[in-house]
Amino acid sequence: MTQALHVVFTVGNADYAVPASEVAQMESYEGATPVPGAASYVAGVIQVRGRVVPVVDLRARFGLPPQERTLDTRVVVAERAGRVVGLLVDRAREVVLLSEEQLKPPPPMVAAQSGGFVTATASLGARILMLVDVPKLIGEEQPHGQ
Repeated sequence: MTQALHVVFTVGNADYAVPASEVAQMESYEGATPVPGAASYVAGVIQVRGRVVPVVDLRARFGLPPQERTLDTRVVVAERAGRVVGLLVDRAREVVLLSEEQLKPPPPMVAAQSGGFVTATASLGARILMLVDVPKLIGEEQPHGQ
């Protein structure tokens, strides 16, 4: 039974997870510098350890209404294949161990409605976590400028 750590974060009323191996760190959100011409879901750029990192607002990416930022608002800094990006989330402060047996394909309706963002679901007690595809979230598969 293979197990892996996952970072859990909340956007709206749902819990999501990404493999901890793709998360470099979590930061408090203190605002971002807007980028002219960026996609509507790009909050801007921040500086993390001397690097300029784009920030994707997952509320906007998921089509949710904007919400006042709070002390719980976090930027989950994800790194994959040398690309670093921040995911702006409502809350993130939990790491869980999930086994392969807990991961199930999302129901067809969820897969279709999520725009392909959700790759699997996992039950954690009474909670359902949705595992998300980081490259799809950050628009990596789209041509530059869209």
